[in-house]
Amino acid sequence: MKELPKIYEPQQVEGRIYQMWMDHDCFKAEPDPDKKPFSIVMPPPNVTGQLHMGHAMDSTLQDILTRFKRMQGYSALWLPGTDHAGIATQIKVEEELRTKEGLTRYDLGREKFLQRVWQWKEKYGNRIVEQQKKMGASCDWSRSRFTMDEGCSKAVRETFCELYDKGLIYKGSRIINWCPHCLTALSDAEVEYVDKPGHLWYIRYPLSDGSGDIVVATTRPETMMGDTGVAVNPEDEKFKHLIGKTCILPIMNREIPIVGDEYCEIGFGTGAVKMTPAHDPNDFEVGLRHNLEVIRVIADDGTINENGGKYNGMDRYECRKAIVKDLEEQGYLIKTEPYSHNVGTCYRCHNDVEPLISAQWFVKMEPLAKEAIRVVNDGTIKFVPERFTKTYINWMENVHDWCISRQLWWGHQIPAWYCDECGHINVKREDPTECEKCGCKHLTREEDVLDTWFSSALWPFSTMGWPDLDSPDLKYWYPTSVMVTGYDIIFFWVARMIFSGMEQMKKEPFKTVFIHGLVRDDKGRKMSKSLGNGIDPLEMAEKYGADALRFNLITGNSPGNDMRFYVEKCEAMRNFCNKIWNASRFVMMNLTIDHVELPKKLELEDKWILSKLNTLIREVTDNMDAFELGVASAKIYDFIWDNYCDWFIELTKNRLNSENQTTRENAQNVLCYVLIETLKLLHPFMPFITEEIWQALPHEGEFLMLSKWPEYNEKFSFPAEEEAMQTVIEAITAIRARRNEMNVAPSKKVHYTVATAHADTFSAGIPFFTRLASASDVTIVPADAAIDADGKVEVDTHAARIFMPLAELVDFEKELARIAKEKANAEKQLAGIENKLKNEGFLAKAPEAVVSGARADAEKLKALIEKLDASAAAMKK
Repeated sequence: MKELPKIYEPQQVEGRIYQMWMDHDCFKAEPDPDKKPFSIVMPPPNVTGQLHMGHAMDSTLQDILTRFKRMQGYSALWLPGTDHAGIATQIKVEEELRTKEGLTRYDLGREKFLQRVWQWKEKYGNRIVEQQKKMGASCDWSRSRFTMDEGCSKAVRETFCELYDKGLIYKGSRIINWCPHCLTALSDAEVEYVDKPGHLWYIRYPLSDGSGDIVVATTRPETMMGDTGVAVNPEDEKFKHLIGKTCILPIMNREIPIVGDEYCEIGFGTGAVKMTPAHDPNDFEVGLRHNLEVIRVIADDGTINENGGKYNGMDRYECRKAIVKDLEEQGYLIKTEPYSHNVGTCYRCHNDVEPLISAQWFVKMEPLAKEAIRVVNDGTIKFVPERFTKTYINWMENVHDWCISRQLWWGHQIPAWYCDECGHINVKREDPTECEKCGCKHLTREEDVLDTWFSSALWPFSTMGWPDLDSPDLKYWYPTSVMVTGYDIIFFWVARMIFSGMEQMKKEPFKTVFIHGLVRDDKGRKMSKSLGNGIDPLEMAEKYGADALRFNLITGNSPGNDMRFYVEKCEAMRNFCNKIWNASRFVMMNLTIDHVELPKKLELEDKWILSKLNTLIREVTDNMDAFELGVASAKIYDFIWDNYCDWFIELTKNRLNSENQTTRENAQNVLCYVLIETLKLLHPFMPFITEEIWQALPHEGEFLMLSKWPEYNEKFSFPAEEEAMQTVIEAITAIRARRNEMNVAPSKKVHYTVATAHADTFSAGIPFFTRLASASDVTIVPADAAIDADGKVEVDTHAARIFMPLAELVDFEKELARIAKEKANAEKQLAGIENKLKNEGFLAKAPEAVVSGARADAEKLKALIEKLDASAAAMKK
């Protein structure tokens, strides 16, 4: 045992405690046949990343679950790691090159540029790991992985080759999402849609035979140089006769066909749609069905290319203005209407995405989606909350082929080599030296890298040794137990891990997907750099302590729902830490025992607190198993603050001061036992302060974090004694409240008369009335005893009527004035409710529950007024 300092200073405790855990390998996990496995793989933060509030909450949730299971006796592995973050990291390094050296990646060349990125990663890539440690993350850091380390790279290559051999990966020209700023392809999930104001331009396309024209409406006139047809619905009477004819494309003066296709919706817009197969996914599909030419007019950098005629070299949006002007001048523009529509933007740089035709690598999703849908539908994988199951299934049932190639240098280079002679694509697990088709030794490797999500999709098994199926870690901990993540990356990551696990491992990657919401600011807004409303979790941890921040992020938090972050709540949680600290110091200052053992003879208050604790253990364990961590934390908070600190410590003070050594030690043992068991329950939520206090108390074992999780025990269930003590507490609370209302000083002692049918309970509680209700003495009489109420104040509880003489305590005139004021307020409220109940309109329109509630409120107010009148009358006698 050691003495705790007078004031709790987390800055002096947290770093030291964490280092102690690290020095003793407390977080290290090993496959153990004698223990049940529990595993979580950390959603790998970007290697460029810095801890933000979302990371802090995600990390806290995982840490709570891991610490809980570790204490329950599981071999609990929380496997950490970081993601190479292809686009983000390359942009960072390119910016550094440009600003510090005036160079581009092309000046260095691929090999030297990648050396620079690795240097940058070694220098800055560990920053977020150190920040997670400050939050108390109990990961097995010895197993930390990186999506481009040797093992993960081997897994990526094996997966690519396996899927390619099965025909599930292919290279083809399709419409992809292209970011002209990041200069790379994006998957559908990386495109964020934003509602933006725009226009609909109605344009006249003259019929080639001179018999009139066909009018189309478009939001993107800058793509019209790539129009290769106009489509109408074959059932549309207005256009049926035009199918098979041709029209002239304005400005370009090119003849294009009019085709009939059910894609066109009768009555939508003009009913005729311009077809630009190189710049719209739907147009591309229509073009395939009707053999339309594919002409790309927008270059990778968002400018118009040589196919754009006189607009060649213009920015796409400058081109839009120029075309609209030319159409108007040449008489082709019929009208312009305001039009608000969803525009795809890059999830990283937020520039408008350009749909365009491009030769890219794709994963065929339909065959892979089937198993991924089945394991969720049949309950093999469960979403918490369950409502996200529908979101997942809906996305998987409508999933498109996944574009996996990225025009970057940083990442897993695609293992494909093109034969310079015959053009054959060689996809190999080992670098080939000759073409497998013609034997030519001149091969050129594909320059593109894989989408970052391709490697992170393999995370639950690539981190545990796959493709080595004999890996002990993989055999013991896979499938993992739970995946903790925000609802914003269900599509990005969760879906891909599920279909990858089912395809590569033939087994689900995790049993449960625990979804949490976003951390928003105190106004409910998403935290962002542009709004300047982000809050640095490390600043909060430094100021208030990591425990206070963790508890702030958990209490009131429910699965799947966003939460608002209030700095003031951090302050409240720091106060909670101080409350625990001060209570623990009080216990320790009164300790003479050196080990804890519950006494054979338990007093009423002992049985009450042990029974309360026993219920708490059962409920918190159930809540934790159901992922209701916010509910569990709130229950622990209430127990510590109300039951233990505010009541039990006070209830034991007489015994702690007793001259009888046994009486003193019995009280110490119960106080210590309950404190230690409560610290265990609190530990997953507030690991630092609980470990520090536990180390200072009499204890068994080396570390609280490795001690046994409390278990519900029927022998500590004392329902009768719990109810009896609760009855006494209720009476003392009511007396205190009434004395407080009347401004009676705690030092004023008074004689209480208790009329009750529970004489034994109140007799046992007399010492508590003396100490905690300022009683000079207590008289207990039967419930039906005739009591002269003159000059007495009555306090009622469910089990007793308690009388105290007013003359000794109160200034009668002030009390009468207080009663009069309270009565006037009650009468005003009653009048308002009665007026409402007389209103026929209210009675007709309001729900029955509202009307019933109003009537009940009126009855309560009438009863209160009667009671106040009785109190005033009694004082005037």
